[in-house]
Amino acid sequence: MTFSILAQDLGSGGFGGAAATGSLCVGGWVLRGDSRAGLSASQGAAPSTLWGEEALELMRRGRTAAQALAQITQPDRGRDWRQLAVLDRAGGTACHTGPRNTGWKGALVAPGLVVSGNMLAGPQVLAALRDAYLAAGGTLAQRLLAALFAAEAAGGDTRGLQSAALLVVSDDAPPLNLRVDWAEDPIRALDDLHARSQSGDYATWLPMVPTRNDPERGHD
Repeated sequence: MTFSILAQDLGSGGFGGAAATGSLCVGGWVLRGDSRAGLSASQGAAPSTLWGEEALELMRRGRTAAQALAQITQPDRGRDWRQLAVLDRAGGTACHTGPRNTGWKGALVAPGLVVSGNMLAGPQVLAALRDAYLAAGGTLAQRLLAALFAAEAAGGDTRGLQSAALLVVSDDAPPLNLRVDWAEDPIRALDDLHARSQSGDYATWLPMVPTRNDPERGHD
């Protein structure tokens, strides 16, 4: 019921994820990120937020994406109904797709990039998600948004879309965590929200927010 992308920005060292689905509140359910660990996207017919959070904790403790994925999924008796994508700080990727998720379902992985989904119009959705990200210019957030638009144009979720989300984390910048929990055109609404976050008083205030590499940022 969801398509998502997790990516490492080799230029900035940041990590970003984006997702869209035909139900409510995809950002709260699917995306998790920590610049000390990487990213996770937990989705599927019976998604586990615990999976996404545990993946980050394991990677903070030194596990690779593949090791974290195996440790989380193997003992879970509900794994056949779930999907989990993981990206670690070194660019390692891994994905589990339970066979009882509704088709079309699957994933594509590459160093520093993983796209996955279920209840999709077909494999072309993930190919469009990957290819549009790789071809796009601009910031990491802009490239992720371009990928969502391309996946939707390729057929997206078979039910249409109700929500979309964008998450970017970095040691050198405040987190960007944008969610459209319901909209008639959620990716367009997310794109508009991102544009607002990059201008006006909000953008002027952001340089005052502490970061991992500058925890006293904004101190007089």
